[in-house]
Amino acid sequence: MNERAADPRADADHDGGTAAAARVTRRQLLGTAGTAGLVGLAGCADRRYRSRTDCSAITAAASDADGYVPLPADDGTSMFRRGLRRYGYYPEETVPDAVRVDWSFSTNRIGHTAAKSTPRPTPDGETVLVASDTGRIDAVAPTGEKRWHLETGAGRSLGFHGTPAIVDGTAYIGGYDGALYAVDIASGDLQWRTTAREFGGAIAIGSSPAYVDGTLYLLAEYSEPASGTLWAVDAATGTPVWSDDRLWGMPHPSPAIDCEAGRLVTGSNDGVVYCWEFPSLEFAWSFQAGGEGGPDGKSMAGGRFNLGAQIKGTIPVYDGAAFVGSWDGRFYRLDLADGSEEWSFDTGDVVMSNPAIDPEAGIVYVGGDDHHVYALETDTGEELWSADVDGHVIGSITATAETILVGSYDTHLYALDRETGDQRWRVANRGHVTSGAIPRDGRIYYAERGVFSNYYADEETILEEPGRAYCLVADE
Repeated sequence: MNERAADPRADADHDGGTAAAARVTRRQLLGTAGTAGLVGLAGCADRRYRSRTDCSAITAAASDADGYVPLPADDGTSMFRRGLRRYGYYPEETVPDAVRVDWSFSTNRIGHTAAKSTPRPTPDGETVLVASDTGRIDAVAPTGEKRWHLETGAGRSLGFHGTPAIVDGTAYIGGYDGALYAVDIASGDLQWRTTAREFGGAIAIGSSPAYVDGTLYLLAEYSEPASGTLWAVDAATGTPVWSDDRLWGMPHPSPAIDCEAGRLVTGSNDGVVYCWEFPSLEFAWSFQAGGEGGPDGKSMAGGRFNLGAQIKGTIPVYDGAAFVGSWDGRFYRLDLADGSEEWSFDTGDVVMSNPAIDPEAGIVYVGGDDHHVYALETDTGEELWSADVDGHVIGSITATAETILVGSYDTHLYALDRETGDQRWRVANRGHVTSGAIPRDGRIYYAERGVFSNYYADEETILEEPGRAYCLVADE
């Protein structure tokens, strides 16, 4: 399929009556119901307080680097998928030939099926932050000793599913209460909390923030209608400084930013990839994935979009392209310049994992509901190998110089040979492993879901056993 849509929120003058009526923003829709005041800053493109972001330090680091460089190349910064481009690549880390559990503790207790938060080591590696779906944040030493914990208001909803962005000793994370939190890593004290009201009545922030030059970029989710907004937030104060509410569907991905290409990219549950120029944040293009309403033909937001092509995984950007998995069963490479499809790979089932990219070899690794992980050439989409991991893959894939780490619905964490896909080892856990696995200084950190009975039945869902956060070490 090679279907590239024009901006689905285009001005009405560009389309006939029916299409134009369907392409209103969430703010316009709420305005017709007399509730536009609830939206706050959320508009098609609101820039009332924003100053232009400076990308020069990041582009200079990229141009000076020989091969891979984690971006931003700043020792004080760490974020989901290891940087703005969201590669999930750790070439300097070594995965042991055999592992054992060094420590673990209870963390996740909510049955919500979104992938769980990925443990995030601080840039110096001395503290690991674990965010829970109960709204709790734990800070632990690499050896497992507790430093502090923080109970937040996110525990009144579905807690945390995003991963903290860490900048100069502060952790930033959004919750399923629609709020954004800034936490001092040394003490565990809350520095500030931006409320759901300040985000225009957001019901959730499952997106992991991206950080550039004093500004955080993230997605917020809304209901009635099902929609989303891209926000820019001042990291020092938590003040929202810019927003664009053109997204439909409640978006889960984290924005990816390529400062060299001048693009910010994300996707949403409407099956659309949205792209803005960066740092100007002028809207650039959109791409509509396939899917014709899913098996039941269900539509949302008053029929403004159909289900069946949801984009839930974060979209890495590499080599002038965006790499996108969709519920339509395909994995796409899109041109960052204009959104045109360069190739697609058919898995035959839902794709919602966060892919990993080895930028030195030009290989992307992606998993899906067909129980497989695939290694694909980034240039052509050619399959190099596939590996069966006995369960859905909905979380983050991690690549190292020799190994692919991936969690499965079969309750195992797998280590696969990067060249062949052969299994090196697997570790049995309790619940579905849907967080990313992070290798750092000879240790591997990850988290699992709780174990539930009757989850897909009409009976009451029961928590049988909490999920746990784990640290693996070499079994010598």
